[in-house]
Parts: sequence; C-alpha cells; structure tokens
Amino acid sequence: MTRRTDRINGVLRQEISSIMSREMGDPRMVGVVSITRVETSADLHYAKVYLSVLGGQEEKQAVLRAVESATGFIRNGIRPRLTLKHIPELRFILDESIAKAEYIIDIMNQFDGDVPVSQPVDPRQRLKKVSGY
Repeated sequence: MTRRTDRINGVLRQEISSIMSREMGDPRMVGVVSITRVETSADLHYAKVYLSVLGGQEEKQAVLRAVESATGFIRNGIRPRLTLKHIPELRFILDESIAKAEYIIDIMNQFDGDVPVSQPVDPRQRLKKVSGY
C-alpha cells in the first residue's frame, strides 16, 4: 500500500463517518457505530469499509442493512468532498475484531489466576458466537 492510498483510506474513513453520524437519519442506526478501517483497491474503484457496532447481533445486522441501503447516499455525499476521479464503490463489512479480542482476553484471564472470571467459558461455544459459525 502506498502513502497516497493510506491517505485516501484515512480521508474516506473520516468523511464516511461524518456522513453517517451527521446526515443519515435512518432509525436503524442504533447504538455506537464506528468505522474501524477502510481498504481501497489499487485502482481506487472499490473500498471495503469495516464497521464496528456496539450491541447485539440484531443491532449489528440492522445497522449493516441501513448502511448498505444508504450506500448511494454516502457515495454522493463523499463526491463533493474529495478530488478523486472516481469515487470508490463501497462495500460495508462488520468488523468483529473487538469481539474476538475480548474472547482472547477472556481465555487469557482463565489461565491467569489474578483476574477472576465470572463464568467459565467453553472456547468452542464462544468462538461460534463471535464468528457466527
């Protein structure tokens, strides 16, 4: 990834976040929604936008549906703010890295006697819950 691509990813992240928080009036946008990262393709025609949503699985899916249905609105909002020849097509993806990190911390806490764990967690069940498998 080049420095230019990194800068574009950062600007896209800021602008999409701004549009989502200030201009979208969708009632499905519940809870705390943040954009964790943006990855654009080398030709800048496509961008993966990773969303982190604080809440249960139902809230996460509702926010994802709301954002996917507003993709055109978001792209049109970005257009006047950026001086790019092409505004990338946006693909929104739920970022589960925070939940996976919590899972790893829970496992580490079970092996570390200093921090009490409220309930023993079967790692296979937790992994199914986090990854959706």
